[in-house]
Amino acid sequence: MAFVDIARAHWNPVPDWIEVLAANCDAATQRRAAERIGYSAGLVSNVLRGTYSGNLAAVEEAVRGAWMGNTVSCPAMGTIPSDTCLDWRRKAKNFAPTSNHRVRMFRACSRCPRNGKEEA
Repeated sequence: MAFVDIARAHWNPVPDWIEVLAANCDAATQRRAAERIGYSAGLVSNVLRGTYSGNLAAVEEAVRGAWMGNTVSCPAMGTIPSDTCLDWRRKAKNFAPTSNHRVRMFRACSRCPRNGKEEA
């Protein structure tokens, strides 16, 4: 069964971002689609089936940034895809001075009002 069919069987109506996520799972693999948005294949499976009880808004933000052109204004990098913002917010939870850019992003994300949002 195609991922789009799975999503349609479990969501009524199917949100546009769920449709896009399912289509990208069909175009490549569920694992590759999950990696692209920074989540596990199991989480993506649960989202497509409507059984994920975590923060759907964070998953939606990642999907919209990865494949739907959603952007945010970053104080350090300017306009960036929302999935990139989410990835940097995750990295900012732990300080790792591995590069000047990572240090700058840690500082920017730590002060950013978007960083208060819970991620899945």
